[in-house]
Amino acid sequence: MQATCSRKIALGIEYCGKDYHGWQNQTNEIDTIQARIEHALGRVADHQVSVICAGRTDTGVHASVQVIHFESTSNRKSKAWIFGTNAHLPEDISVQWSRSVAADF
Repeated sequence: MQATCSRKIALGIEYCGKDYHGWQNQTNEIDTIQARIEHALGRVADHQVSVICAGRTDTGVHASVQVIHFESTSNRKSKAWIFGTNAHLPEDISVQWSRSVAADF
């Protein structure tokens, strides 16, 4: 059996939060930025993705350079994380950059 290595990826994102109930996932079906990002990243990674954020926002708050990170066993180029994720996001949320980072990031 071949072992799969997990890589840590950091993303810079921006969004207009007026139509969302803040950053953080909620216990019910409330629309949040985190839920949208995780869904889009999961489509690109071909597995469920959980993101970690350096901060969070309230309902209606916008961000211009919010840094998040996640782990994935999928091997994608930086452009694939950016363009692929953006293809699965609404126009008011976007990934601006992507970088592989150290495990202790």
